[in-house]
Amino acid sequence: MTQSAPARQDTALGILCLVAGIGLFAIQDLILKLLSGSYPLSEAMVLRGLTAMPLLALLAVRDGGLGTLFTAATGRMIARGGAMFLAYAAYYLALPALPIATTVALYFSAPLFITVLSYFWLKEQVGWRRWGAVGLGFVGVIIMLRPGASIFDWASLMVLGSGLSYGFSMILARKLGQTETAPAMAFWGNFVFLTVALLMAILFGDGRYGTETHPTLGFLFRAWAWPTALDIALMCGCGVIAALGLTLLTQAYRIADSNAVAPFEYSYMLWGVLWGWIFFAEWPDTIAWFGISTIMAAGLLVLWREKIRDIPPSFERISADQEPVSDRQEGGL
Repeated sequence: MTQSAPARQDTALGILCLVAGIGLFAIQDLILKLLSGSYPLSEAMVLRGLTAMPLLALLAVRDGGLGTLFTAATGRMIARGGAMFLAYAAYYLALPALPIATTVALYFSAPLFITVLSYFWLKEQVGWRRWGAVGLGFVGVIIMLRPGASIFDWASLMVLGSGLSYGFSMILARKLGQTETAPAMAFWGNFVFLTVALLMAILFGDGRYGTETHPTLGFLFRAWAWPTALDIALMCGCGVIAALGLTLLTQAYRIADSNAVAPFEYSYMLWGVLWGWIFFAEWPDTIAWFGISTIMAAGLLVLWREKIRDIPPSFERISADQEPVSDRQEGGL
């Protein structure tokens, strides 16, 4: 009995760290949605990237030294950063057009895509129960998309594409995670974010393609504007959030069993509903709640089946010989 208490304490602390980290990343989504009506995405990404870069370098030093950034796999980490950029750029661009809860729910199609890609790419065995859960999840996605309905917005397809691209990047992370650290992958992911954001600023920053016909297009093509002191702080704050969130999530998966903490990743949906209600008067209708519940149930069923089969959860797809890497640990940047 004296040996079981610390394990329970570590699990509770791990869950607390994970929920706190998820809450921080939810604040980042809120900030970007609040800023999306006044600034272009590239401006926010540049300031966030400049802030996060030195913090992530420090995390890399603490987690193995600068040598972890420059290995034989550096090129592959940069390539994976490109997939991460596509995933998160699509997600962020959809935020101004959709309720936060809808955006988050559709994004959680990623674990479903990870299961499918694992079967076809990594040749993992997927039983009928997990296939059923994946099918159920995509039914929830269709409910959320509402094809043919008057409220359908094409930005929702961007979030679905974000989930697919994210799933692809997680498959790459599973291979890279056998030799590379989470901070190193996060650092190079942020490097790609910053580099592409600067390129976007050069191409679109003068507003020559600017249009306000759709919130997503406005967020992409709007001209750069000199931000207020508060908005600068918010944009830079996203970089701090990225580093702190990474630290909390890494700690969560280090001190607690991954199968115990992974289901709490879905607390992200609760934050999405809360922020949407408080700041934008958004509240999911009955159909949306049904879709959200279906996607959550499917994701949790996949996690449950993976636990039974002793497979690393979709939120932590790397070699068991390495430290676990959550989706948001080295992707939520």
